[in-house]
Amino acid sequence: MPTTLSEQLEQYKFRWSNATKRYAQTYPDKKVNGNSTQNDRAYQSVIQIANELLLFNSNLKGDIANSKTYINDADEKIQKVKKEHEEQKVELVSAVGNNKAAKPFKIDKNISKALNQISKINEKILGYNLFPLTLGGEHSITPGCIRPFVKKYKKLCLLHFDAHADLRDSYEGEKFSHASAIRRCLDNKNVSLISFGIRNISESEIPYLKKNSSRIKIFWAKDKKSWNLKKFKKIIKNKTVYLTFDVDGLDSSIMPATGTPEPGGLLWDETLEIIKIAAKHSKIVGADINELAPIKGFNSYNFLVAKLAYKILSYKFLYK
Repeated sequence: MPTTLSEQLEQYKFRWSNATKRYAQTYPDKKVNGNSTQNDRAYQSVIQIANELLLFNSNLKGDIANSKTYINDADEKIQKVKKEHEEQKVELVSAVGNNKAAKPFKIDKNISKALNQISKINEKILGYNLFPLTLGGEHSITPGCIRPFVKKYKKLCLLHFDAHADLRDSYEGEKFSHASAIRRCLDNKNVSLISFGIRNISESEIPYLKKNSSRIKIFWAKDKKSWNLKKFKKIIKNKTVYLTFDVDGLDSSIMPATGTPEPGGLLWDETLEIIKIAAKHSKIVGADINELAPIKGFNSYNFLVAKLAYKILSYKFLYK
């Protein structure tokens, strides 16, 4: 039986990674902030399930694996990234060819240093004109993931799916907590925020939300029946977008496999509609998916996350 993430990739061939031949994927192998979702089990679960995906996309009238967005030299570029990060033990999944992966990298126990690691990897990937898709783990990885995007683009819009606002300045003394992930992203003055599915917010977050209302737009879960997606289309039009998806943004009836499941959240079809609008009317430059905590014996939740990753990539590269 395969024991490492790289062996899992070799066995299962990571079929949905062939979707674009234009993206690279990085993910930490160990805990970052003491949360049980930050471990190899989540990644292995998604990768195992990924091979079961049927790649025909009825919405797009075809199989994304046959997309004309292939870049012939993508494999060579990804191999360069791997080689340059071997000393850091980076885990980088090739989106093409032989699907080989470098050895998993050991993430630093200090969360600030860990975020620097992730930032450097994404920066290198961007340098090769690839699309970084990062799998967490905790949502606390996102501030590290977006750093190279913040530097590269004059303005960056964060499209955020979550049950929680994640706008606390700190949580239990940690400024880089998963509960502060979006607040740390907004420390960058050129970052704006559009959030979907928020239904749990602390009193301490409200003053910050009000003070920064000019660059924060929240589509509250409680108002889901009256969401005006035409307004969303207008807000996001022509923006440069980084998509961050905490799976607890989904309703707990379809996604209980997360650390803090919440009722009253997003369902599958409406989630895809939002992502589709963003892909059609903005430029999505990177993404992450976070907070999967697999439940033994219930592979449907792992399948959902694998399918979500596939859909994000599908819409990104075919709605251009």
